[in-house]
Amino acid sequence: MSEASEASEASEARKLESVRLAVAQTPVREDPRDVEALRASGREVRALMREASARGARIGHFPEGAICFPSKLVMSVDGPDAVGPADWSRCQWPVLQAELAAIAELAGRLRLWTVIASVHRLTDPNRPHNSLYVISDRGEIVTRYDERLLSKTKVSYMYSPGVSPVTFEVDGVRFGCLLGMEIHYPELFAEYEKLDVDCVLFSTSGTPGNTAAQAQGHATVNSYWVSLSVPAQHPTPSGIVAPNGDWLARCPADGSPSVAVVNLDDRSEAAADAVTYGRPWRREARAGIYTEHQVNDPRSEDRTAAF
Repeated sequence: MSEASEASEASEARKLESVRLAVAQTPVREDPRDVEALRASGREVRALMREASARGARIGHFPEGAICFPSKLVMSVDGPDAVGPADWSRCQWPVLQAELAAIAELAGRLRLWTVIASVHRLTDPNRPHNSLYVISDRGEIVTRYDERLLSKTKVSYMYSPGVSPVTFEVDGVRFGCLLGMEIHYPELFAEYEKLDVDCVLFSTSGTPGNTAAQAQGHATVNSYWVSLSVPAQHPTPSGIVAPNGDWLARCPADGSPSVAVVNLDDRSEAAADAVTYGRPWRREARAGIYTEHQVNDPRSEDRTAAF
């Protein structure tokens, strides 16, 4: 049996169940020294968690910087007018940790899986990771994704890069996580296709280029769902793309904190053809199905042959 056939059968055997996903957009604040701003961000996240739960969501997905996206100039030892190595002693770590703990506690009370971005502190003198925490519906951190392909500033002055993809399952639906500027790297989305995910959760604070179009492209070529979570200040709103590339739900474009909610269901009109036919066929094509059909013909080998 070919690798592609095995992967296809594995996907078939899992028989994706429907799960209700809420994608959020929140204001992003950039000063981790500002205690009141950190607390305000935490309150806004928890308010949207409650809204997502009230609308029947099983999982809530938040943007990069949902609690704080530390500014390179605020953190710079050479700042505020020049970028230099980040001084992480400036971060109000106890306040940040308290807000994340409150989010985890609420996730358990609401029975809401929650994917929330934050800085993940490492042992001194190592720089922290830029991360996505995956909090279960019991309020427990079950895994964490660390951004791997960082921007030049992030890797030069601010963060330690992560090393591996991360997947997790909710009600039989498999998710993968990406972060920051990783939407620019199609190989990361292809990697998750090979890991047989049903949906990629991508959180960003903003990145150059048409992020929304790229999210649609990755969903289409991999025939899976893509959830795009961006700040409320972002020029295009957060939303969820179906495996056929269509936007199924989007937050308001007015810059307000909000959530958009949709059922991820491969049996839906927006998913059925892409998942049933498109994805398995591409796996067969990549596994070498064309080899036996190739021919040995001089008119094929001569690329100057006319007509």
